[in-house]
Amino acid sequence: MHVVSESRGEWDRPGTVRGIRKFGDPVLRESCATVTDFDARLESLIADMFATMYSVDGIGLAANQIGVALRVFVFDCPDNQGGWHRGYMVNPTRTFVGEEEPDDSEGCLSIPGVYAEFPRSSQVVCEGQDMTGAKIRIEGEAYFARCLLHETQHLEGKLFVDVLEGDTRRDALKAIRKSSFTSQ
Repeated sequence: MHVVSESRGEWDRPGTVRGIRKFGDPVLRESCATVTDFDARLESLIADMFATMYSVDGIGLAANQIGVALRVFVFDCPDNQGGWHRGYMVNPTRTFVGEEEPDDSEGCLSIPGVYAEFPRSSQVVCEGQDMTGAKIRIEGEAYFARCLLHETQHLEGKLFVDVLEGDTRRDALKAIRKSSFTSQ
């Protein structure tokens, strides 16, 4: 499901705010399982993910960030043209990733307070399913593409610091070691 609007929105189903897993929690390093049951539990998970993401003013959240190792993510993310993209994807796969574009800042709800500027593709296409199992396709450009890449990588057990290089990676890892949020 994907809706484009002029402002940040709200999910239309009530959910429960769950705790966000932090760097060092093993579930963040798991390759998440494919969703096979498209039922009320999946709908409830998605509602909880939106509630959790909104509670911390996030723009995206993967299921393993709340301790559920399933291939699901939600988003309410701005683009570079003043619009907002709100929705979710079940069992996403990246079917197209364009060339890397100039640096932009990125952070993660599982690594609070740590940000880095680095290049990412400015175009991505993800295909997956909605909560009923129907096939969906989402195309992202610019900052929204960064969000889609970030969330799909979470489902593969990767964090944004894993794609950093050189001094940028060293500085981010140093900031993590100095933090008080890690689960290590």
